[in-house]
Amino acid sequence: MFARRRLERKIDALHFKTDLILHHLGIQDLPPVPAEPVRTVAATARPVSLDFTEIDALLAEGKKIHAIKRYRELTGCGLKEAKDAVEMRYRY
Repeated sequence: MFARRRLERKIDALHFKTDLILHHLGIQDLPPVPAEPVRTVAATARPVSLDFTEIDALLAEGKKIHAIKRYRELTGCGLKEAKDAVEMRYRY
């Protein structure tokens, strides 16, 4: 409970400081930020029902970058996670 109050005070202080900075820079209103859903995927999580034969084919052709890109599209993970997964899973 006390931790929550402390966080709320910190957030209020940050809002106050941000308002001071915006006023100092002469910025009246911030442009609206597009609301996009946040995708969270654990680094080790991988959907079971996905077919990775396309990635195998890309690697067989020597197209490692394309394989990493396709892995990211299929899993939704970040670049580093996809690179590590492709390199670990597909070592020859």
